[in-house]
Amino acid sequence: MTTTAPHVNGRVVALAHYASRALLEDALTRHGATFNQSVTLRVVAVAGGAVGRDALVADVIGSLKTDESVVHGVIAELTAAKLLEEDPAEASGIRLTDAGRALYESTATESAEIAARLYADIPAEDLAIAGRVLTLVTERANAELTEA
Repeated sequence: MTTTAPHVNGRVVALAHYASRALLEDALTRHGATFNQSVTLRVVAVAGGAVGRDALVADVIGSLKTDESVVHGVIAELTAAKLLEEDPAEASGIRLTDAGRALYESTATESAEIAARLYADIPAEDLAIAGRVLTLVTERANAELTEA
């Protein structure tokens, strides 16, 4: 029996996303974090210091395609858990606490390990093509969402 590779379509992309996300969520659960919290912590960590609340909310909305109220709720959860705090040097700035940075670094390391296992032995050329295609699909979907 021979098998042929499936054509890329929404279902194939979704199945890959949800399968890999399930692995990530298992890791996050061990740390007491949710996927939305992880995405939010990443935005602050990548900023390298404080990030403005409005910029944080906009970035997370753009990533998760969720409502503003959901993002404000996640920020409140992370603040209550002492993983995020207001930056005293910036009126609307939010920054990671030491605990927040430790959680982000731990989960980012586990995420990288998961990705390394999942993408192992896939030729670099195939990954580059998949990356270009998925980036283009994302750009087109985002453009349609903006027009809606």
